[in-house]
Amino acid sequence: MKDLFPTRMIGVVTVAVSLSILSCNDDEPEPEPEITGIRLQAHATFGQVLTDGAGRALYFFSLDADGTSACSGNCLSLWPPYHSEAASGEGIDSEDVSTITLANGSLQTTYKGWPLYYYSGDDNPGEITGDGVGGNWFVAKPDYTVMLVSHQLVGGDGTAYTADLIPGEGLTPYLVDAYGRTLYGFRNDRYNTNNFTNPDFSNDGVWPIYGATPGAVPSAVTRDDFAEITVHGRTQLTYKGWPLYYFGQDAVRGETKGINFPAVGVWPVLGPNSPDATAP
Repeated sequence: MKDLFPTRMIGVVTVAVSLSILSCNDDEPEPEPEITGIRLQAHATFGQVLTDGAGRALYFFSLDADGTSACSGNCLSLWPPYHSEAASGEGIDSEDVSTITLANGSLQTTYKGWPLYYYSGDDNPGEITGDGVGGNWFVAKPDYTVMLVSHQLVGGDGTAYTADLIPGEGLTPYLVDAYGRTLYGFRNDRYNTNNFTNPDFSNDGVWPIYGATPGAVPSAVTRDDFAEITVHGRTQLTYKGWPLYYFGQDAVRGETKGINFPAVGVWPVLGPNSPDATAP
């Protein structure tokens, strides 16, 4: 009996099958590269938020007022630092992204000077269960008009103050801008009325107005407490009726040199415990 599949035919079939397999492999798409770096993601409750490349939410810590990480020890097991050397995604300004070195020598990515963290309670991408924890943790967003910090107040002469503006140590919650610069109110202002700034802005260098409009705010403060006024043709943000200012001598984030200039209480910081401004 003759072979049904001569040797030469077996070779032809083998080559044909091999070519077929190669052809199929050539048609298969290349695996998608892993997406890393900070990304923007829309969330039904919080709007635009910052995430890592896999969609896991990132957070700010209010105790990081000066741009260094105040989270250590057991805190790090609940709030692991985020770090990536990869380029950020669309909508993230690369100039807003930087890196700090932690005490243990590891690196942590920052956004607008805020160290970024994960929350261990977020089990899946898209979850945001850490916002508001302890009144100190807030989901990271690109569009905060103000942020809330909890920090030691230190006047221009180096004196430490409590929240009641009495010499002493203790953390005080107060408002800062999106980059962490301290915001103040003026004792002689009235509700949504700026009584300090000259019409020619000749004294604006000492106490520059905070020229922002109401936008996203951290969950520990009330969005409706913010408004905008017009001061000699410029916009100024107000909080609980208090027009908001910077202090010209605060050179870096975390400084509160204005709290005792020219005297204690004339230019206080403002936070959730601040009273409403007096009516005009």
